[in-house]
Amino acid sequence: MHKNRAPRRIFNALAALALIFTAAAGAQSNFQPQIGQPGKDVIWVPTSDALVQRMLRMANVGPSDFVIDLGSGDGRIVVAAAKEFGAHARGFEFNPEMVALARSNATREGVADRAEFVQGDLFEADLSVASVITMYLLPSINMKLRPKLLKLKPGTRIVSHDFDMADWKPDETSSTDNGTAYFWVVPADVDGAWQVEYEGAIAKEKIEVDFKQHFQMLEGRAVRGERLSPVEGAINGDGVRFGVMDSDKGQNVFVGKVNGATMEGTVRLLDGTQHPFTATR
Repeated sequence: MHKNRAPRRIFNALAALALIFTAAAGAQSNFQPQIGQPGKDVIWVPTSDALVQRMLRMANVGPSDFVIDLGSGDGRIVVAAAKEFGAHARGFEFNPEMVALARSNATREGVADRAEFVQGDLFEADLSVASVITMYLLPSINMKLRPKLLKLKPGTRIVSHDFDMADWKPDETSSTDNGTAYFWVVPADVDGAWQVEYEGAIAKEKIEVDFKQHFQMLEGRAVRGERLSPVEGAINGDGVRFGVMDSDKGQNVFVGKVNGATMEGTVRLLDGTQHPFTATR
């Protein structure tokens, strides 16, 4: 009689698959990245551990943050954000071997539940969940990303290793023996005309302020009746501060918060008194 050979065939097939998976896992664990190895957009050069710490501290990363690292390589920034700063973090990396290495590093450091890695193109990454974005790319890539970064929620913090963003001047720069870190806060969009109301020294005042915004810097003019006054100020996330010249005596200083097409806060007048103000676009 011939015995049924089907179970043996199934066993052999499963054994062969197990060997394949074991070999693949061994290949992943043996992968060692080489400094200067080519990637999709940049070559791989790791950020030193000291500069990783500096970058995350510049961004004031904490447990409530969601950090996204663009071009995450071996995952050191993502792992550090999770392990040492308590944040949730996600890395985007095109090289699948680097992704596997980064996941292994996160598991080894005990933060795989808060440090994740996505294999894919960084230009297609969803950045909307991030409160902090880190990167070590190239000037041309930074510039290509810049329009997308400027559309993020005001207050989103960005740190770049070694490369800036041209005329979007950083809010802070920090240089060490290990490189330079550049830091920005995404500013709210206030460009254009605003109707501002506040209590003046005698009666309620209404002025129109026309802002010309250049990233986080503001200039423009204010119109009160037939009088034109220069305006200058700055944006820090959703925070706004601007001064309006009051004839030749000095400035009335407005400090407030932007919420879409409205802003509100307080104005300090030349006589030293403070009053609430509101503004609408």
